[in-house]
Amino acid sequence: MPELPDVVVYLEALTRHVVGRRLERLKLLSPFVLRSVDPPIHTIDGRTIVGVRRIGKRIVLDFDEDLFLILHLMIAGRLRWREPGKKPGMGPKMILAAFDFAHGTLFFTEASSKKRASLQLVRGEAALLAADPGGVEPLEATREQFHDALTRESHTLKRALTDPHLFSGIGNAYSDEILHAARLSPMKLTRSLTDAEFLRLYQATRATLTRWIDRLREETGDGFPEKVTAFHDEMAVHGRFKAACPVCGSPVQRIVYAENECNYCATCQTGGRRLADRSLSRLLKDDWPRSIDDR
Repeated sequence: MPELPDVVVYLEALTRHVVGRRLERLKLLSPFVLRSVDPPIHTIDGRTIVGVRRIGKRIVLDFDEDLFLILHLMIAGRLRWREPGKKPGMGPKMILAAFDFAHGTLFFTEASSKKRASLQLVRGEAALLAADPGGVEPLEATREQFHDALTRESHTLKRALTDPHLFSGIGNAYSDEILHAARLSPMKLTRSLTDAEFLRLYQATRATLTRWIDRLREETGDGFPEKVTAFHDEMAVHGRFKAACPVCGSPVQRIVYAENECNYCATCQTGGRRLADRSLSRLLKDDWPRSIDDR
């Protein structure tokens, strides 16, 4: 699932490509992608995109007359830009919607048969605000705001960081990277942190997200993001089960539960203890990151 760094780079690319441009027409190619009926979706045909913004992991296209189109990419949703005459470069079944402009087409795609990605058109800032889960912005929050969100309830660090009602835009991938950088166990309880541990987590969150925004921004350049993924060779632990930790060389460990997973280094994060896999994931059922559909 694209998370905060990926969405930020998407927004910058959208600003370059479509902000200030007139949407000629929106073509819906999947009956499942649209999740709203009022205003009618074709109300935006012929209107100008005046801005873009992020709500958690959602992308918002701002149109004139107070209309907002909310794109939720979920796990497999992606955006692709093609100039006139260029083929989409993916199978037609993957294309959920096409935004036609005079200078090109923005394709909304999903590489999954589950069809979780969605579009929702709303009118007015109040309706847009209702789509916001309410988590604090991790790169804008003060230490006090970050601490208040983290300790609002007693959860594991993994659960807290990925809860969109607590923190905006962080998911499985970057929570793993943040916790590795902070040298903290993903299963440590939020209210059990020492002052020093909290400070490490706060600093690691800001440093990790900023570093990946910069890295993805550099990879994209003036173009449009084409290889948006939760798995990067440069990541320390996420998606690197059994690979060597870049800090200590120990094999990266993993806990799997349903469609979620947690990657960590036992040496760097848990004092050398390997966390149980299936038994622990069942035990932590109620404190595991919420369903991906809720994000």
